Amino acid sequence: MKQCISAVALVIEDYDAAIAFYCDKLGFDLIEDNELAPGKRWVLVAPPGSEETRILLAKADNDEQLRRIGDQTGGRVLLFLRTDDFHRDYERMCAKGVTFLESPREEDYGTVAVFTDLYGNKWDLISPKV
Repeated sequence: MKQCISAVALVIEDYDAAIAFYCDKLGFDLIEDNELAPGKRWVLVAPPGSEETRILLAKADNDEQLRRIGDQTGGRVLLFLRTDDFHRDYERMCAKGVTFLESPREEDYGTVAVFTDLYGNKWDLISPKV
């Protein structure tokens, strides 16, 4: 048997702003954007080369969900973006205006730096040691 996590839901405020951030600033691919009902869409984005895991951009539709935007993990890093070339992607993301909360650092497991998305969710950009 083979299983995988096909998507992780990320609560957002606005579909188009989220698509612009993830696709234009992070360089993700827009996999799907289908209207389900008025004001509700099925939007999947993924890093280039990702074959299984996607991010479902899920627009908040009540006050509780709105309060969770940008803080789905209580301030911890939410997602980990693995890259095959840390410095290439770090420089590209900085040039696109992505906010990094720290300078790149070398750890036993690889090179890493924390950045935030447009809503304040924390991400690790990480390149494992070979």
